[in-house]
Amino acid sequence: MKILVSALEHSANIHLKSLKKELSADVEFIGVFDRELGDSIIDLSSLAIMGFVDAIKKLRFFLKLNNQMVELAKEADKVLLIDSSGFNLPLARKIKKKYPDKEIIYYILPQAWAWKKKRIPILEKTIDHLASILPFEREYYSKDAPIEYVGHPLLDQIKEFKHSLNDEIKNIVFMPGSRKSEIKKLLPIFRDVQKELKIQTTIIVPKNFSKEDIKDIYGNLLGFKTAHDPHKTLLEADFAFICSGTATLEASLIGTPFVLTYIAKPLDYFIASRLVKLDYIGLANIMFAKFKNRALHPEFIQEEVTAKNLIKAYNEYDRSRFLSDSKRLREYLEHGSSKRVAAIIEEIDEN
Repeated sequence: MKILVSALEHSANIHLKSLKKELSADVEFIGVFDRELGDSIIDLSSLAIMGFVDAIKKLRFFLKLNNQMVELAKEADKVLLIDSSGFNLPLARKIKKKYPDKEIIYYILPQAWAWKKKRIPILEKTIDHLASILPFEREYYSKDAPIEYVGHPLLDQIKEFKHSLNDEIKNIVFMPGSRKSEIKKLLPIFRDVQKELKIQTTIIVPKNFSKEDIKDIYGNLLGFKTAHDPHKTLLEADFAFICSGTATLEASLIGTPFVLTYIAKPLDYFIASRLVKLDYIGLANIMFAKFKNRALHPEFIQEEVTAKNLIKAYNEYDRSRFLSDSKRLREYLEHGSSKRVAAIIEEIDEN
């Protein structure tokens, strides 16, 4: 079976690797994905963007890639789209128009519940299987929508959980993100926090960064121990300061207390704040608020991201409550998603 895969983001490919392990050996991927998984038509590093401004700059490139994927769809038995709604939803509409009988599966759905709810009818009409990774997502769709909660993909990777915390914080991890612009904004603030707290600190550096990248982006990392494995490092850490993103949910599911930080480009933040009407930006907070009506962890955004605020949040943190809340979040999400998505793709009845 040939599957046309569109997995543009690094996080999407982590989940795709888990999914591949559940698929039959005769399933072949074509399209866009990590080259560890097959013969991708493009190097994923050329797709990295951050925010609306970067996306506009690369618009022509993505339009060309979109057309390539539509042509490639004729060779595929089915289509698997993962995340990246700005690219994947227009792609799905083009494929469905050209090949009406081509089965399309969307895994990690567009966050239509947060913004652009008008996309929901389009998704229901265009996608044959909507594989949701958020338990509350189903309530935003019509009664007959082809949507199913399949579990959360991070629980395929994160098996460990901290059932207890050290009495004293001895190891702090800083995670300033994976994009050059976000790292350069957060790192000076994280350095000030490190100097003030005087505790052993580790910084996560993406493993794909070269020595030249590290020197250019981070400069001198004196005082920091460097690591590349977020899961292992978070499991060993007593506390974390994390750039908004998947890592904040990872920490929540592992049970490592943390503070979320986020500094976007001013124009990107202005646009997003007008489009998205949410009380929180961290996915763990958004989900936790659905059943507990409060945040799981602190969040600091834009001008709020200061060393003074981060240190205050650290000193006032109720780590025991966070650990208890993290356990509730894991129970809410139930299980991983790869096994169920593989069954959908191969049309296996699990009952």
